[in-house]
Amino acid sequence: MFCNQCEQTAKGVGCTTHGVCGKDPDVAALQDLLLHALMGLSIYANEARKNGITDETVNRFTAKAIFSTLTNVDFDPAKFQQRIAETVLLHQQLKAKVGNPAFEHPAANFTPATDIAGLVEQGKKVGLLSDEETDADIRSLQQILRFGVKGVAAYTDHAAVLGQEDDKVYAYLHEALVALTRKDLGINDLLGLVLKCGEMNFRAMELLDAGNTGTYGHPVPTKVPLGHIAGKAILVSGHDLMDLDELLKQTAGKNINVYTHGEMLPTHAYPELKKYQHFYGHYGTAWQNQQKEFANFPGAILMTTNCLQKPQASYLDHIFTTGNVGWPGVSHLDNYNFTPVIEKALAMQGFPTDEVRDSVLVGFGRNSVLGVAPKVIDAVKSGDIEHFFLVGGCDGAKPGRSYYSDFVEKAPKDTVILTLACGKFRFFDKKLGDIGGIPRLLDVGQCNDSYSAIQIALALADAFECDVNELPLTLVLSWYEQKAVAILLTLLHLGLKNIFIGPSLPAFITPNVLNVLVEKFNLRPISTPENDLALILG
Repeated sequence: MFCNQCEQTAKGVGCTTHGVCGKDPDVAALQDLLLHALMGLSIYANEARKNGITDETVNRFTAKAIFSTLTNVDFDPAKFQQRIAETVLLHQQLKAKVGNPAFEHPAANFTPATDIAGLVEQGKKVGLLSDEETDADIRSLQQILRFGVKGVAAYTDHAAVLGQEDDKVYAYLHEALVALTRKDLGINDLLGLVLKCGEMNFRAMELLDAGNTGTYGHPVPTKVPLGHIAGKAILVSGHDLMDLDELLKQTAGKNINVYTHGEMLPTHAYPELKKYQHFYGHYGTAWQNQQKEFANFPGAILMTTNCLQKPQASYLDHIFTTGNVGWPGVSHLDNYNFTPVIEKALAMQGFPTDEVRDSVLVGFGRNSVLGVAPKVIDAVKSGDIEHFFLVGGCDGAKPGRSYYSDFVEKAPKDTVILTLACGKFRFFDKKLGDIGGIPRLLDVGQCNDSYSAIQIALALADAFECDVNELPLTLVLSWYEQKAVAILLTLLHLGLKNIFIGPSLPAFITPNVLNVLVEKFNLRPISTPENDLALILG
């Protein structure tokens, strides 16, 4: 086993005996084998496009299958066995459609073993370090591409669920996977593909934004209670708005209150979701605290999309997964049939009493922020607002992540903090006050709402008639998994510079590749809040 795709990889190098995320060596090998099989499928998908053939089933499956290999998504060997078999079946069907051309790469001629043990052995031969002769810098760029593609696939799948698709994105996924089979690509070739990954991720996030806002309306500033009310309860974690919507429909009139956890917090701001009277509040914080927080929740739990940790015995009988998420032994629900979740919630105690706690504000997407743009611009011109910081990204368990809460607390009172993704939970409940009625802490949304944050920056640059890099704006980002890699590549594709990133640099970036990123984009590792604030504000 060797896996280095997340920020918390063992010893900052790679997990070799067991994943820090909870992934065992067998699942790691099956994920590597699935990607290998998808490379073979992509070879024929590329060939099909050359012949004017686009297979929608192959497109959707490719994105969904890649997504399943993200950190903290699926840990179930049986499901990977099914995906590998389906990949090979689609591969054979597509090969026949294009006249059975022959390709030399092993992925194009892959035949899976007949059982999981055999598949694991095959997977061990196609992992990240299977080609020991690859130059370290070439491998680094290949891994950036590989992990960036995983992020793009995740957002592509999210968008497709809401009916938003673009064949250009699917074509790129296949192009990139084929590129990972080639040995003739140099540093400049791979760097181009890496930046194109950022371009395609921007498009995928645009599609997802269109799906979310077109279906549920644009987020509006909304106060979300952090306490609870007496009664039966269901907790929803992950990212998927449609899963939440379907659950809210199915629980209407059943005297069950629905709460959000983790990155579902921003969903309270969508008009078509907040209209449900039993959609009450937010429970808990970020994904890495779920084992403690889920254990104390007195109702059923639904896990959507990614960010699943190993379920503990204390809640194993009342946690459910849906979509791509899976864990052996955990009840998995398909086709939006949430009856088992509802029945479990009704059978459990629920909250015995009300608990009034504080609340937080969400819903500062681009429409909300740009709706007060003249006021923001006047505040900047008058000197009331000195600087904007976008402090966000993935959260995690490393102690060094306290940097982000310290940074926000130490930021001068004439600065505004925009935030998004689960990194916000380091400081989401801080009372930072306002500047002339503009809250100093603005929650833009989930990680995919980076698209909205980018649109805010571009609109402000247009209003100030300057380049986005000339704005009084600095991005201070935290990363953990592959969606964050894709978002960073999007920012680099758009030419954003002077980005601060932490809490540690990716293990898969070599010093030479880092030097290229520093020279081209002035990408900076974080140091201390005091030093970085002094450097930024001069």
